[in-house]
Amino acid sequence: MAASLSKTLGRRLRGSGHRLLPSRPCTSHASQPPPPLAAAPPPPGAGKDASAWSKLFLFAPGAITFGLGTWQLFRRQEKIEMLDYRTRRLEMEPVAWNETVSAAALRDPAELEFRKVMCEGDFDEEKSVFIGPRSRSISGVTENGYYVITPLKPRLTEPGSLQLPILVNRGWVPRGWREKNMQDHQDFGETLDVKEADKKADEKGTWWKFWSKKPESSPEIEKPVKPPVRVIGVIRGSENPSIFVPANEPRNGQWFYVDVPMIARACGLPENTVYIEDVNEDISATNPYPLPKDVNALIHHSVMPDDHLKYTVTWYTLSAAVTYMASKRINAKKMRR
Repeated sequence: MAASLSKTLGRRLRGSGHRLLPSRPCTSHASQPPPPLAAAPPPPGAGKDASAWSKLFLFAPGAITFGLGTWQLFRRQEKIEMLDYRTRRLEMEPVAWNETVSAAALRDPAELEFRKVMCEGDFDEEKSVFIGPRSRSISGVTENGYYVITPLKPRLTEPGSLQLPILVNRGWVPRGWREKNMQDHQDFGETLDVKEADKKADEKGTWWKFWSKKPESSPEIEKPVKPPVRVIGVIRGSENPSIFVPANEPRNGQWFYVDVPMIARACGLPENTVYIEDVNEDISATNPYPLPKDVNALIHHSVMPDDHLKYTVTWYTLSAAVTYMASKRINAKKMRR
């Protein structure tokens, strides 16, 4: 019976075409390692974007240095035009400092900037301001000193005319000249105080002086009139100090750069007082100081057009060098691929 059943089962399996699969050993899910995760495909165009940004980063220094070199060319042209403008203004004849010129200078200082003006008056040396220290090279020896700025009170040329005082940069003086000038003014002030005290003492003399007759006043001896000082200067403005220059201290009498409104206030003048730099070359051999500025020094600038040209060559050379290095690096990456 069992034999007939096995034959019948085998006959049916052969007829249906199925084959018995070999049995597999049962394994636990915990012991079987998980299949590796497949990497996500990169988005289309990601490699091209990264390559473009890397090229841009490599060529950026060359573009920046090229722009700086071009900017130096524009600055050179501006400096040439500015120096030509100053030269033409300084070659004009000096204008007399009168009521009309004073009003024009106060209304628009730029209108008369770098124009020569001529003024006659008296210096108020007690209100002098010393700017410095400023060094000066004399026969290869550097000496420290100061620029002395003094208010000039013009003398009236016509009755009823009005001429405003001006600030005059009289030129460079050595350190000893400043100390001597300050000592002379101190001694002069002490002398005036003594004379004033003697005058009050005479007025408060003994009782009999009040009853005595006053002596007849003798005719006063006219003092010789001091001739006015003649100044030829160039109208200028305040200086633009660098970040390394200390701030002015008017209360302590320390001045490190020219600030026209601040100096005018310290001298008791209006803030819009005109400031000129003396360029008169009439110097006395017995009194060489203050030493006025040279006219060429007013035209000269800290950075001249030739300097801008040198900067341009430097920036362009650096731009070519970094651009060449960037191209070499990009070509090396292409060869590796």
